[in-house]
Amino acid sequence: MLKKAEPNGEPKRGAMPERIERAAAVAERHGGMRLDQAAAELFPEFSRSRLQAWIRGGELTLNGKPARPRHKVAAGEALQLQAAPGLPAAGDSAAWVAEDIPLSILHEDDDLIVLNKPAGLVAHPAAGHPTGTLVNALLRTYPELAQLPRAGIVHRLDRGTSGLLAVARSLRGHAALAAQIQSRAAGREYVAVCAGALTGGGEVNAPIGRHPKHRQKMAVVASGGKPARTIYRLRERFAHYTALDVRLETGRTHQIRVHLAHIRHPLIGDPQYGGRLQLPPAAAPELADALRGFPRQALHARALALKHPVTGADCRWESEIPSDMAELLRILRRFDSE
Repeated sequence: MLKKAEPNGEPKRGAMPERIERAAAVAERHGGMRLDQAAAELFPEFSRSRLQAWIRGGELTLNGKPARPRHKVAAGEALQLQAAPGLPAAGDSAAWVAEDIPLSILHEDDDLIVLNKPAGLVAHPAAGHPTGTLVNALLRTYPELAQLPRAGIVHRLDRGTSGLLAVARSLRGHAALAAQIQSRAAGREYVAVCAGALTGGGEVNAPIGRHPKHRQKMAVVASGGKPARTIYRLRERFAHYTALDVRLETGRTHQIRVHLAHIRHPLIGDPQYGGRLQLPPAAAPELADALRGFPRQALHARALALKHPVTGADCRWESEIPSDMAELLRILRRFDSE
């Protein structure tokens, strides 16, 4: 039976993780890449710096032999990783510190944590936000996460996105959870509020890659992108906006935001993909103020379904729409009804 935990429980210390073992074959699209680049694609749960350290140390091999990080790989070649967790590589979590940041924990056991991330909380420390992140918060209650790749986080929510997030608490849980995310076996459902009155549900099936001009952004690209598929259904329709239920068939960076912007229905409040705010004609002051003041992209991860990474039990969690989005929907119902 799965155990539940109350938010902000006392710190719990776990055992040292087991040995890390992974294997993968170089796909056609990875042919010609540097070994460290291909490894980052094939083992996305580990940071590039950690993978490079393992390559240099002979723990990550190519066709059973050591190779340099810049060695060019060919399709069909085999990567094998056998490493002790040890301390994180430079630039990874070695310098991450525990901080007293409140978290809403929906579930915890020896191998899995499920939490409700608030909007505004960054997942990992990085340039510009070295502290005050989800990792810093997790390390206070679960210090053993410092020994796991990326502190156990195998899928992310953007800073401005709220909702459900799964975190591995053990190495065996990490491997199985990462495999579910990569194979698309985990179900993730979102609520989104976008510009424009959609007339029905649909899907966007378009590859996503780096924006050709703005490297901090993603975009639907003609070549070189990764396959991406988003399915959406009408949740609630207004005169000039639409609330959607969205399901991810893939998990690309900024996928929902990019796909909805691509079909000209960007998320309300999206700072990167929303474009210039265009108010409806003769918008009521209350509606105009709500739209101008909405502080983030209107996107909430409301449901998460997966198999427990160790027991195999079917698990599902749901999260209520947060207060800021609930208030936005209330105003749309009142001032933007059809």
